[in-house]
Amino acid sequence: MGFVFSKQMEKTLDEQKEFVLRNDRLQMERQLEMQNQMRERRMAMQIARSREFIKYFGVFTALATVGLTSGAIKQRRPGLLAPVLPLGFVLAYNLDTAYGTMAFRVREEAESIMASEQDRLQLPHGCPTFEGVEKSRRAKCNLASFLEK
Repeated sequence: MGFVFSKQMEKTLDEQKEFVLRNDRLQMERQLEMQNQMRERRMAMQIARSREFIKYFGVFTALATVGLTSGAIKQRRPGLLAPVLPLGFVLAYNLDTAYGTMAFRVREEAESIMASEQDRLQLPHGCPTFEGVEKSRRAKCNLASFLEK
C-alpha cells in the first residue's frame, strides 16, 4: 500500500515540476516579448523625435543660410558664410539619424563590438548576483529602519 502511494506521489511531483517549468518558460517568453516591444517603442520615439527636430532645425538652417549668404554678398564679407558649414554638418547628421541608414550602421558596429571586443563590455565588479543585490537591499532596509528610530 505504501509503495503504491509513494509511486502516485512521485508521479504527481513530476507532473508539478513539469508544470512549473512550462509556466516559468511561458513567463520568461512573455517578459522577453514585453521588453522587446518596449525597446521598439523607445526606438520609434527616438526616430520620431529626430524627425520632429529636423523640421525645426531645417527651417532654421535654411533661413540662416539665406540670411548669411545675402549678408555676405551685400557686405562683400565671405566670412559671414562660416556658420553655414557647421550648421550643414549638424543638419546632415540629424537627417541621417532620422531618415538615413545610421541605425543600421550603429547596429552593425554594436554587433562587431560584441563579437570581437567583449572585454569592453564588462561591468565593474562583474555581473550583479542575487547575493550582492540582497545584501545591498538589506543594508538599505536596515538603514531605513535605523533612520526611523
